[in-house]
Formats: sequence, C-alpha cells, structure tokens
Amino acid sequence: MRMRFILSETWTSLRRNVSMIISVMLVTFISFVFIGASVLIQAQITKAKGDWYDKVEVVVWLCPDGTSQSASCSTGKAPTQQEIVDLEDVINNELGSDVSKITYMSREEFFKNTFLKQYPNGVYEGRTLTASDMQDSLRLKLKDPTKYQVVSEVLTGRTGVEAVFSVLNRATVVTVVLAGVMVVVAIMLTATTIRMSAASRKNETEIMRLVGASNWTIRLPFILEGVVASLLGSLLAVGALSGIVKVFVTDWLATSVQWMPFITQTTVWLTAPVLVVGAMLLSAVASAVSLRRYLKV
Repeated sequence: MRMRFILSETWTSLRRNVSMIISVMLVTFISFVFIGASVLIQAQITKAKGDWYDKVEVVVWLCPDGTSQSASCSTGKAPTQQEIVDLEDVINNELGSDVSKITYMSREEFFKNTFLKQYPNGVYEGRTLTASDMQDSLRLKLKDPTKYQVVSEVLTGRTGVEAVFSVLNRATVVTVVLAGVMVVVAIMLTATTIRMSAASRKNETEIMRLVGASNWTIRLPFILEGVVASLLGSLLAVGALSGIVKVFVTDWLATSVQWMPFITQTTVWLTAPVLVVGAMLLSAVASAVSLRRYLKV
C-alpha cells in the first residue's frame, strides 16, 4: 500500500513538474555526453595501444629552416649533419637502455613517403608545400614502449630538437579530468534542481509530516523523479554519442585513416549500460543528500 502511494505521488509529481524533469534531463544529457565522450576517447586510446603499442616509435622532430616557436630552434636553421650525429650519440649514451634503434628520416624522405601519401597534391590548409617545408626527424624504436615519456623528457629542449611527439598519456589525463569535472557538475546541478522542486512543494511535505509519513515516504517521490529524469537524459546522451561515433568516426575517420583501428557502435552500446546506471545512481545519491539537508527529516 505504501509503495503504491509513493509511486502514485511520483507520477503526480512528474506530471506537475515538467520543467524540473526537463531541467534534470538536460543537465544529465549534457554532462553524460561529455562523460561518455571521455570514456570513448579512453577506449580509443586503449584500442590503439592494444593494436600497435608494440610498434610505437618516438618521433623527434628536428628544427626546420626558418621561424619556430621552440626556444631550442632560436637560430632559425635546421641542425647540420654533425649536430644530428651528436644528438644520436646523446641518445645512445643516455637512452641506450630504452632505445633499440635510431632511424634518420630526411625532409625529402618524409615528403615523398609520408606527406604525399596523405596529401597527394601537396596541398595542406590552402598551401602547396614542398620538401623544403618539411622537417628532418629521428625515429626511435623503443625496447619498452611504456617508457616513451622518459625519452621525451631527456630530449625535449635539446638544441636542434623542436618537439618530441608523445600524446597518449596526455590524452588519457585530459579524458580523466574532463570526466571528473562533468561528474561534479552533474551532481551539483541535479541536487540543486531537486532541492528547488522540494522547496516548491514545501506545504505538501509539511502536511505529510503532520499525518505521520515516514522520512523515506516523503523523500522517495523526489528521488524517483530525479532518477526518471536522469534515465531519460542518459538515454538521450547515449543516442547522441552513437550519432557522433557514426558521423565522425565510422563514416569519416575510419575511411580516411585506415591504418589505425577505431571504436565502433559496439563500443558505444557496451558503454551505454554503465552511463545509464551511473546517471541514475548519481541522481539518486545527489537527491538523497540534498533532501536530507533541506527537508531535515
């Protein structure tokens, strides 16, 4: 009987508080689109690592002729062959236990074997580039791919070195931070919205207290409202993520960059239950804590 009453109250509240439902739904939708995107980015990184992590090379881009933003390229000239040899000696002496092979790639080789394969006409961002616009580089094969950050730290800032390509760990950190921020935002906004809904029905809750309603009988309809709204919002977020993966990954990236494995719709649907259940639990916890402080019951 009590559960029937609670469900009845929840249904009545849902019909009366459409604006609250929409608010929580939109908060959940936006937050979990970002959270889901973070999860999918991490899944993409993991997928890439699993497929070609053993083939990882650290690319050491040498200074180009002309201007460069790097302080180590302040001379405005590319390193000479002797300077490149000296840099290789540094790598052998300081990173001999981490680097198994050093391959020098001239700007001409890079232009012919890499750049023109990706841009057959040599046109990039409206400009027609030639080999003279490219940079020499050193490709380092690592004994242990997990130690590429050590190599980056030793070589970054060396004279003649413009940049050391190292992106996987940074992307991981960014996705974790972004997901964490969005979880906090979702908790705060959901709690605030539920608390405002309770404030708008203060008289009703006071009457329920006077007739002897238990603490959970008063709180539960509000909590269930938030859970229902979060469920709808998370389902919308899953749909949006599915569309994003189809348009930008499956139909675009996967067809233009065929050497790398990409996430698929299967990844989205495997992630979906975690997002939906997570959104509902987050809403329930945020609502319960918020109502406990506000209703003081």
